[in-house]
Amino acid sequence: MCLLLGATGVGKTLLVKRLQTILPRQAGGIGAGGLRGYGGAGGERGRGRPGLEASGPRSTWGGGRPGQGRASAPSSARLGVLDRLAQLSSRDGKGDLGDPPPTRPTVGTNLTDIVAQSKITIRELGGCMGPIWPSYYGNCRSLLFMMDASNPTQLSASCVQLLGLLSAEELAEASVLILFNKIDLPCYMTTEEMKSLIRLPDLVACAKQSITTVEISARNGTGLSEVLRWLQDTHRANG
Repeated sequence: MCLLLGATGVGKTLLVKRLQTILPRQAGGIGAGGLRGYGGAGGERGRGRPGLEASGPRSTWGGGRPGQGRASAPSSARLGVLDRLAQLSSRDGKGDLGDPPPTRPTVGTNLTDIVAQSKITIRELGGCMGPIWPSYYGNCRSLLFMMDASNPTQLSASCVQLLGLLSAEELAEASVLILFNKIDLPCYMTTEEMKSLIRLPDLVACAKQSITTVEISARNGTGLSEVLRWLQDTHRANG
C-alpha cells in the first residue's frame, strides 16, 4: 500500500487523475483503476529542471516480470509509458495532457489501483483528516508526501505534518517521496529554497526512512515520469 498525504489543496487528487490519464486501462497491459472511495482533492498551480534527489539508496529501474529477477533494460511496455509521459507533459503547459480535470478537497479517502506489470494501490487521505492519518499507517510500504511549492504560508504546517510522519514508528521502514508540486506557477519556490526553509538535510539526517524529493506539476505533467519510476522501483524493492 502506498499512502498519498499532504495538506488540503496541494494537488493530491489531480496527481492521481493525471496518472490515470497517462496509464489508460489496457487489457493485460499497463493501466490505472478508477478511484474507489469518496471525495476529491485540491487544486494545482512553477522553473528549473525537475528531478529525483535521493537521500538514501535507490534501486535501479529495470524491466522483467515479477519473480524473474531484474532485467538489463526497461521493458517496452514501461518505455512506452515514459515516452507517453514525455509527449503529454511539458513545463510550458503546451503538451497534450489536456486541461486539468475538476477537483475538490478530499473528505475521507480515495483508493486507486495503478497497474504497470504489477498492481500498486495508492490511498489518498484528505488533508482535513490529519489527526487520524496514523490509523492508516499499518500496511504502508511507501509514502508520497505532497507540498505546495507556491504557497509559503502553508509550508510550516506541512513541515509539522512531515515531522509527524517521519517520527511514526509504523512508517520507520517506509520509503518516502516528497513531492514539491505546482512548479508551473511563476511564484513557486525552488527545491533548494524548500529544502532550506524546512531544514530538509536535518530531517534526512535524523529520519529512519529513505527519503527522495522531486519537483512536479500535476497540472501540466512535469515530473510525473519520475513519480511513476519511483513507484515502480519501490514496489519492486518491497516485493
